[in-house]
Amino acid sequence: MMHAEQPLRERGRRFEWKRMALAAVALLAGSAVMGPAALAQSEFPNKPIHFVVGFAAGGPSDLISRVIGAKMGEALGQQVVVENRTGAGGTVATDYVARSEPDGYTILSASTANASNETLSKSLQARFGKDIVGVAALAQTANVLVVHPSLGVKTYAEFIALAKKKELLYATAGVGSSTHLTNELFNTMAGVKTVPVHYRGGGDALKDLISGQVNMMFSSIAPVLSLVQQGKLVAIATTGSKRDAAFPDLPTIAEAGLPGFETQLWIGIIARAGTPKPVIDKLAEAAGKAVRDPTVLAVLGKQGFEPLVMSVEQFDAFYRAERDKWGKVIKDTGMDKN
Repeated sequence: MMHAEQPLRERGRRFEWKRMALAAVALLAGSAVMGPAALAQSEFPNKPIHFVVGFAAGGPSDLISRVIGAKMGEALGQQVVVENRTGAGGTVATDYVARSEPDGYTILSASTANASNETLSKSLQARFGKDIVGVAALAQTANVLVVHPSLGVKTYAEFIALAKKKELLYATAGVGSSTHLTNELFNTMAGVKTVPVHYRGGGDALKDLISGQVNMMFSSIAPVLSLVQQGKLVAIATTGSKRDAAFPDLPTIAEAGLPGFETQLWIGIIARAGTPKPVIDKLAEAAGKAVRDPTVLAVLGKQGFEPLVMSVEQFDAFYRAERDKWGKVIKDTGMDKN
């Protein structure tokens, strides 16, 4: 009897070893099917991430990107390195990211300029949805319409009445800048014809506005807040969907008499098209945590910004709407032909 049972035990052991070997082969086969790319996604990130900014160091986009990038790095467990690639109103940086590997290790700090450049810029190669895709919204701020005190107006109604009687000069931070596009949209919707005077940046534009060489400007809030408080400029109205915390007693332009008028400056994150969805989701989750961090909120507040939180899909729709909105302004005013 003992002799009969021994072969059975041997066969059982051989069967068990065979089962374990087959399981190991199946596991290895699964890894092979998964491939290096899928494995890399599951490990993302395992090296520093480059956060490309298309504007010079020290500006709002740069400062906000740096503080958010640092907090994203904490959430992801890897350093996020800000890299400034300036030129052509942000197109150099955009095209650089559009040519990078679609692995999430090179991302772009995008802004309102990116959406308008698709219509305005003749050098931009990248196209949203084809070459680049949205990852996360980060922050936004309204503009504020400010005028020189010599105009003698303090309300939106007074300003419009004057603009319909007299040619007013408005300052811009450059052709195609948000200061330019916002004022042209305002001209169209309000039925006035203010005339642009272009500068090589917001600082030069404000200098001439303060001296009275130009009459008005749609500026971001942070640079003009103290100037308004000192009486060097007069704030008329803000451009957001609601009153701004910096000017709680100031109406929005829509509220003051131009329904439907709304613009904002915004910052978000863009990646190369083809970046795997799990990687996009990890970046978006880290960005969402970052913009809620108290340190980040303090920096945003100093720059006149507030958090802009959206899902990946919502940011995609938002970007496309911004592209279409500013594309129409650019085409209607003939800016694309200059």
